[in-house]
Amino acid sequence: MTIKQYWRSMGLVPLFILAHFGHHLLTALPIPLSPLIRNDFNLDYTKTGLVVSAFTLAYGVGQLPAGWLTDRIGPRIIITMGICGVAVAGLFVGLSYTYAMMIACLIVMGFMGGGYHPAAPPIIAASVAPEKRGSALGLHLIGGSASYFLAPIVAAAIAVNWGWRGSFIGLAVPAMIFGIVFYLVLGRIESRKGKAGQTVIADPAGLSKPGRVRRLVIFIILSTSLNTIVFAVASFTPLFLVDHFSVAEGTAAAAMAFLYSAGLWASPLGGYLSDHWGRVPVIVAICLAAGPVICTVNAIDSSTGMYAILFVLGILYFVRMPVSESYIVGKTSVKNRSTILGIYFFSGMEGGGVLTPVIGYMIDRFGFHASFTAAGVAMIAITLICALFLRNHRA
Repeated sequence: MTIKQYWRSMGLVPLFILAHFGHHLLTALPIPLSPLIRNDFNLDYTKTGLVVSAFTLAYGVGQLPAGWLTDRIGPRIIITMGICGVAVAGLFVGLSYTYAMMIACLIVMGFMGGGYHPAAPPIIAASVAPEKRGSALGLHLIGGSASYFLAPIVAAAIAVNWGWRGSFIGLAVPAMIFGIVFYLVLGRIESRKGKAGQTVIADPAGLSKPGRVRRLVIFIILSTSLNTIVFAVASFTPLFLVDHFSVAEGTAAAAMAFLYSAGLWASPLGGYLSDHWGRVPVIVAICLAAGPVICTVNAIDSSTGMYAILFVLGILYFVRMPVSESYIVGKTSVKNRSTILGIYFFSGMEGGGVLTPVIGYMIDRFGFHASFTAAGVAMIAITLICALFLRNHRA
């Protein structure tokens, strides 16, 4: 099969890679820019954690109505709101002149962003053969990974001259353009398919019947636990680099690119492994590995070691995503698929939003090392418990 034939077999994946990139241009900024925001408003670790969690909690809440609406009115409008809404709110984040105003704008940005993820995977899954579902979802995640990889670097460069506000304002413009282009292009595709008597969304052919509810719930708990803990730990790594290794704030902001660069290839790898080895074995393996990696933070003695840990955590984080999405798509009915995906993304976002200020509080009281160790041990314990319920289950 030629490269051209391969991409044709991937259905709408190329379009959604671009859409995913545009969606995350602004959502990628709160964590890497947290050292600059902290200094501007003179915040402690707890309040700095709230900067991240304000967006994350709202982002999680937005997944629920977005998933429900997608199953009822279709994905095109919801996804466009998830891109353009983030851009408009992100612009106002950059225009914020008080801590309270910034928090309020981050909440709006998070809620508007909730529309993308529950709506996109079902369309992608329906546009490819079932045996390529994991690979297609993995390729789709390249768009988000590329955005999270490039946005901190670009934002850090902008911030050198115009501050963290300039980073939000500067990236809001291309995000808005991506959203408008996606709306127009997807409309043309839907029109062509409709005239041909075909559909590009929610095609039930070849999709698995819903699985057992208990296993689905446990799988979601395991996957979102990894998301929650890695997200909370990663949220404080820029501050850890600044305070423990005297890394410049701009460099610390760009360091998040080490984590997100892994998604450029780890997501497709995760999709491939899930198609060939099974979703459950892959998710259990990466979750079990995450705990010791997080605990390893205590042993590093240089910023280089922290960059390496961020890269490994990025691999585990991004391998997880297509594995989880393809499992959920295969175990839920077509009419409720976006709703269940909304619950899944809600759980991961809310978990990260709640745990981040908790980790910040622990750091204020007990320090980085004790807090990161507790997070790593919790990840190991959760994985072992969930693995008992998922044993002898591969799909």
